[in-house]
Amino acid sequence: MKSTSEHRTLIVLSGLPGTGKTTIARELVTRVPSVYLRIDAIEHALKTAHGSAEDVGPAGYIVAYELAKSNLALGMSVIADCVNPLSVTREAWRTVAAETSSHLVEVEVVCSDVAEHRRRVESREADIAGFALPSWEAVLRHDYEAWGTERLVVDSALVSAGEAADVIWRRVRER
Repeated sequence: MKSTSEHRTLIVLSGLPGTGKTTIARELVTRVPSVYLRIDAIEHALKTAHGSAEDVGPAGYIVAYELAKSNLALGMSVIADCVNPLSVTREAWRTVAAETSSHLVEVEVVCSDVAEHRRRVESREADIAGFALPSWEAVLRHDYEAWGTERLVVDSALVSAGEAADVIWRRVRER
């Protein structure tokens, strides 16, 4: 993908923890030269900088929106990896795309196999030093609003991360 303003794209991978967003993002970044923004890394850095285990609230998303805007303005495409649980966070990503005249591809990653989703959550290891992964119970309690807008839904129980990345890349190229 060319890094010109007419080709820049904001790809937002959304979904509950353990559905495969980060694995798919890593595959996707090999197909779409882009800036990769991971909310977990941003939020962990904010907590570490403040020496606190407290929830950082919307700060991680606000930082990510600004980083995305800066990079999109430079002509780079951006892949955002986040739970993106609320209509307000989803609308904020849409605003980022609109303000930078960027193409937006919204992707909801789900895992329709509950046993597999639970296995992933309970067996994964943090790839960010000092990062505390959520428990299965925390995932089940996560505030995650139903989508009311169009998006590409990828079921990671049915396709591999590579296949998911291919589907997303095709969507990017369709515009």
